[in-house]
Amino acid sequence: MSSKVLIVDDERSVTEYLKMELEDSDNGFEIICSNAGYEALSLIMRGDIDLLLTDIAMPDMDGYELYSRTKEYDENLPIIMMTGFGYDPGHAVVKSKKDGLQDVIFKPFDIQKLNVLIKKRIAGE
Repeated sequence: MSSKVLIVDDERSVTEYLKMELEDSDNGFEIICSNAGYEALSLIMRGDIDLLLTDIAMPDMDGYELYSRTKEYDENLPIIMMTGFGYDPGHAVVKSKKDGLQDVIFKPFDIQKLNVLIKKRIAGE
């Protein structure tokens, strides 16, 4: 059975690229893409997502809000945040890390490392 990975980024080119790369990696991932935070949240609430990979900066809901709302719904759902921003003490990554976020990847990132991280988190490692 394939694992469902939800990729959320307001840039369609990013979600399409990641979908293509992750599906081509032959890890058995089923990739679902969303380009808006509220849409992503409704997909998560259907209950069949195995991992959330989300950008930080989105126009309708930032990554911190999506992270916290997702954790309210399912505290065990693995979440990986991706960002192109550097360190900022008020940034969503910092707030999310304080609330328990384990994984942040910085753009541009290595697809193979992302594959390994996704597999580890889905396996509960």
